[in-house]
Amino acid sequence: MKPLSKSAACGAKCLFAVMQYMKANGGTIATKEINNIVQKNVKLSEWEQERAGRLQNIRWWTMTQLYSIDYNKAGYILKKQGSWYLTPEGEEVIKQQDAEQILRKANAAYRKWRQGKKMDEDDTTGDETPEKETIINIEQLEEQANEGIRQYIKAKNPYEFQDMVAALLRAMGYYTPFVAPKGRDGGVDVIAYIDALGAKVPRIKVQVKHMPDDSIPAKDIRSLLGILRDGDIALFVTSGTYSQQARTEALTSKTYIKLIDGEEFIQMWQDNYSKMTDEDKNMLPLKHIAFVGSNE
Repeated sequence: MKPLSKSAACGAKCLFAVMQYMKANGGTIATKEINNIVQKNVKLSEWEQERAGRLQNIRWWTMTQLYSIDYNKAGYILKKQGSWYLTPEGEEVIKQQDAEQILRKANAAYRKWRQGKKMDEDDTTGDETPEKETIINIEQLEEQANEGIRQYIKAKNPYEFQDMVAALLRAMGYYTPFVAPKGRDGGVDVIAYIDALGAKVPRIKVQVKHMPDDSIPAKDIRSLLGILRDGDIALFVTSGTYSQQARTEALTSKTYIKLIDGEEFIQMWQDNYSKMTDEDKNMLPLKHIAFVGSNE
């Protein structure tokens, strides 16, 4: 078997380290954390740390980005809202294959995907790099946009974020007759009904935590579950994240509880934005910009 090129071998070991980190840390990693994880866990040569190419980016980072597209097309990782997620297929492959074997399989999946696309008539070189660079550029623009949204939300006070949660629920078709007033501490922050009178079940009791830099602990999940009554289900929304213990608490609960973290909240706001009133839209106004993309 032909050895991998230096560039491919570099991408393989960096991506393997990132996948191992995700497996050990809840299955996800923020894109901005990848730099530190690779530098702590991968032995990088001088060549790999040099700046190269038209944009003079660090070579190992360029290779990690380029080959991450192969891993995405192979179904080993997902990229969403500024984070990478390890899929069950990705978790399984790192148990059975080494770094270079995984890259070979991922690249084969990418090439199969590429062959299935309708390529331009002028594309006769077989060079994957230009197409991958376009994908990366779009991913970076999306990440910059999402980072702007994160910072906008972070600047909100807890009551403003609470109002945003209620606005999102209304856009999704729920009625929100109760939104906790300022000064009220603890308990339920929003109550949502599926009908105007609140006569139908389930009724949703919502707790909102505006903690963009922190993880919600398991005890907060248990506290919300403890105040539910017959016909209630729970929704916990944070502008930050959840600890792995908190997610386990929710998954193993006998009573249904939905956890929404900051990244999912942003995605849901974008998905439901067109259904909001102008007043609610103004809590986090968005502007749509279209890029040429793919249905893949």
